[in-house]
Amino acid sequence: MQPLPPFKLAPYFQTRIWGADNLEPWFQHHAAPDEPVGEVWLTGANCTVATGPLSGQNFAAAVKEHASAILGAAFATEAEYPLLVKVLFPREKLSVQVHPDDALAQQKGEPRGKSECWYALEAQPGAKVALGLAPGATEDSVRAAIANSTLEDLLGWLPLATGDLVYVDAGTVHAIWPGSVILEVLQTSDTTYRLYDYGRPRELHIDLSLEAMRLTTGAGRVTRTPGRRGETVLVDEQYFRVERWEGDAAGLSAAAAAEGGPQLLFAAAGTLRVEGEFEPFTLGRCELAVIPAAASRWEARGEAEVMRIVPQGAPESAASLLEGALS
Repeated sequence: MQPLPPFKLAPYFQTRIWGADNLEPWFQHHAAPDEPVGEVWLTGANCTVATGPLSGQNFAAAVKEHASAILGAAFATEAEYPLLVKVLFPREKLSVQVHPDDALAQQKGEPRGKSECWYALEAQPGAKVALGLAPGATEDSVRAAIANSTLEDLLGWLPLATGDLVYVDAGTVHAIWPGSVILEVLQTSDTTYRLYDYGRPRELHIDLSLEAMRLTTGAGRVTRTPGRRGETVLVDEQYFRVERWEGDAAGLSAAAAAEGGPQLLFAAAGTLRVEGEFEPFTLGRCELAVIPAAASRWEARGEAEVMRIVPQGAPESAASLLEGALS
């Protein structure tokens, strides 16, 4: 397998009705007033490779063509990069949603489910998220609350502060309210079952949502733990691990090299220079680099706050999931 140097991705700006016109200081991007940007996709299929020998290629095409080198043995059979990374800019309430797990998603013809986590890059006073249902809620009470527009009263609310990490496993009823900027890491999926939308004229998926919904889940604020090399582990769950590295980046490349497999580096603050036997590049605030599984020798330099994002646990095949569900 030929080594492939780390490379930077250019973001893709996704219009959402609840988004923002001005993304500064996070991104130097101003949207048209009638096309607010709610999500900046950093690893989506429409992102573009910005450095290295694959420069100019669509990220989805690059992953497909170089699956073994980029994804490694554990994920080489995947048709796309297994994790989607976004920055969210909610200026209005997001709809109340539920995401399916792998088994249900594959029953519906989708490749995988959607578990995710949220890291609050910034949270203003009063920022909060809805996470799960209040004690005593049932499927019948949820249906009734949707019908009489009182579902918000049945949600479990969690205040959000800068630096919080919230884990949202598949099946969790959830929503994000205004007042924060969020780094979101999730299984690569754009499947959303919209349970409730505050009267907006958008399609709801009530039956699908209730089928996917779990009354009890593992969602919640995660307590960070110290890592082995000076990093802080923000979350370590079935599909992803997210670490926070601060200060001198010298130890980051050694940790990444020891890990193997595909990895992502996201610069939350400061400047990170990635160099080796290739044209070096720099990550500034809210920029992201892909470290291929078969990466050329590289190292990181600079003073920065960096999130290292590692995919874990390739989803089982549809056949094995169905067999397990029926056994």
